[in-house]
Amino acid sequence: MMENRCVPVGFLDGLNSYNKLIIFTFNRPRVSKYSTEKYPRLLHVETGTSSFGKRHTKTHTLCRRCGNRAFHRQHKTCGQCGYPSAKLRSYEWGQKAKRRKTTGTGRMRYLKHVSRRFKNGFRENTVAVKKTKKTAEE
Repeated sequence: MMENRCVPVGFLDGLNSYNKLIIFTFNRPRVSKYSTEKYPRLLHVETGTSSFGKRHTKTHTLCRRCGNRAFHRQHKTCGQCGYPSAKLRSYEWGQKAKRRKTTGTGRMRYLKHVSRRFKNGFRENTVAVKKTKKTAEE
């Protein structure tokens, strides 16, 4: 089957424009080298279950700062703590997330002693005065 088509082609060269009429001959059938009789699966390629088997790389890996598997390999940012930014990632719309990460959820190895030291005026290098029991005579 011989089919001719006329295709107008125009282009601009500086200030001069050229218009030509080119005749293309389409004589080859546009068929893939794989026929659907031989390969019936080419008729319909699924995007569902069969496509999920090809996923063998992980998008997220362990984060250095928070330790969660939330560090995006391509974006190079952590979805949990925001690493490598200097400030920890937190948003006002995530109140429960803030509660999980706030002060008091960890060891507090310095802060847990501050309230006791505050009651005594942050004294250092001294010995507390010993309290004596009051006798019954007084």
